[in-house]
Parts: sequence; structure tokens; C-alpha cells
Amino acid sequence: MLDITTLTVGQMATNCYLITDPSTHACVIVDPGDDAEYISDVIGRSNGQPTMIVATHGHFDHIMAAFALQLAYKVPVAMHPEDMFLVSRMRSTAQHFLGLTDVDPEPSVDIALHDKSIVMVGDEQLIVVHTPGHTPGSICLYEKNSNVLFCGDTIFDGGAIGSVDHEYSSREKIRASIKKILAYSAQTRLLPGHGEETSVGSASAFHVQ
Repeated sequence: MLDITTLTVGQMATNCYLITDPSTHACVIVDPGDDAEYISDVIGRSNGQPTMIVATHGHFDHIMAAFALQLAYKVPVAMHPEDMFLVSRMRSTAQHFLGLTDVDPEPSVDIALHDKSIVMVGDEQLIVVHTPGHTPGSICLYEKNSNVLFCGDTIFDGGAIGSVDHEYSSREKIRASIKKILAYSAQTRLLPGHGEETSVGSASAFHVQ
């Protein structure tokens, strides 16, 4: 079983997940949206050994700390290639939406993740599930032994879904992605990019308009 630590970071209250194999201390950092020093401090106190940074999608509030962590730990950043255009906009969009003047550079994306790609956490596996709609390259990460799905901004507790107001978003695709998520067992934990966790059973009444 993997250890999962949830850190709420940045002005957008993004959930950053530290997924650690307790037997090896290998750690994958998911969605480091901001507050790199805080994330590093928690990793240090738990003796975690970062091996990779994964972004569930390319929005700035999920990757703003990735550059600093990439430099600190000398680890690759991985995401779906269809969201690379959002990474290139990271600084300008963060400045626009958050009113910031000092924003780190965007990270260097080293690994392209696709549907059914495998991300290793020590001896355990995270399976990539491509769930476009909110963004073209949105992904989830499924860990079978813990029966947990890290679902980014595709689906949230309380019935909300990821925004599809962007020109690159797709309501049709997010419908299909949510159906894919709801095909998992009712007990599957859903850990979203913002807010509280839910489960497939709790989310089964969701309807996408």
C-alpha cells in the first residue's frame, strides 16, 4: 500500500499529492501547484526520495512549483503532451489570474504520458488514464492496490466537474471521461485537484449537462 499525503498549496488551493512507497521511500509528486519550499519540507520530514513530478494537466495552478522542485531533486516532469501548450503559457496566465509579478519559469517536461502509461512509485504502479475535456491532455492516475484514482480537475466532491469554458475544452469529451471514471468500483477513492476527496459510489449520481 502506498502512503498518500495531501498538501493544499497556492492561492487556488490546489491539492498536491505526495505518493510514497513506504518500503523504498520513493516518492512521486503530483500537481505541485505552488509553495515549493513547503512541499520540500514535508518531503524531507518524511524521508521521501522524489523520483518524478507528474502533472494531471497543464494549468498553471498545478505546475507553478514544478520548476523549483525539478531543480532541487533533479527529477523529470511528466504529463500528457496535448497540454504542452498550457505549460508554455504558465507564467503569463499566473501573472494574469493571480496578479503576480514574480513567477518561476515553466518546468521542462521530460516524459510524455499517454493512456495506460505506467508511472512507477518504488515497486508500485500508477496507471495513467487519459481523461480529456477540462483540457486536451488531462489525465488521472490509478493505483490498484490502494484502489485510488487521482482525478485532477475532471471531477470533484459535491457534483462539480472541471470547467469546460476554455476554447480548448470539450463538454462532450469530459462526459466520456467521467463515464470512464464512474466505471471503476463504487469503493474507488477519488482524489481531486481541489477540495475534498470523494468516491465513485458517491459520484455515481453526477450528471454532465
